[in-house]
Amino acid sequence: MDIYQFSAQLINGEEKKLSDYKGKVLLIVNTASKCGFTKQFAQLQDLYQKYEKEGLEILGFPCNQFRNQDPGSNQEIAEFCSLNYNVSFPMFEKVDVNGEHAHPIFQYLTSQAPGMLGTKKIKWNFTKFLIDRQGKVVNRFGSATEPEKMENDIKKLLNY
Repeated sequence: MDIYQFSAQLINGEEKKLSDYKGKVLLIVNTASKCGFTKQFAQLQDLYQKYEKEGLEILGFPCNQFRNQDPGSNQEIAEFCSLNYNVSFPMFEKVDVNGEHAHPIFQYLTSQAPGMLGTKKIKWNFTKFLIDRQGKVVNRFGSATEPEKMENDIKKLLNY
C-alpha cells in the first residue's frame, strides 16, 4: 500500500491521481489561510522553487477543521495563496483531515505516521508529511516545524 492509490480534487475541481507523482518526493500539508502558521506558505513556496526540478512536489490541502481558520471558498483560498504567497505548487480542494469524513489521503497518512503518543489525529494546521520516491511515508512534522527546517530531510530523499 502506498500513497499512489489515492486521488483528490485540485482546487479548480479537476481530479488528480497521486500516481501522477510517482517517482517524486512529496510533502503533503494541511493548510489554512487565517492561522498563525499561514506564513509557512512562503517557506513552502521557497522549497518548491528550489527543489521542484530535482523532483519535489508540495501538495497543499486546505482544511477548516481547526477553529474555522480556512472558511473561504476554494476560489477564495486559491486567490489568497496566489496573491499573498505566489503559491505555484498544487493546491487541492478543502478537505477534512480528522473524523469520519477525513479525506482518505489523510486517513492513510495518519495511519502510516501517527503523531505524538501514537495518535492518528492531526493536531493543527500545517502538519506536514514527507513521502519518498516509492510512495512511502517517511516522516511527519508538526505545525511548529518550519518548512526550512525540513530541507535536509528533503535533500536526502532527493539524493543530494
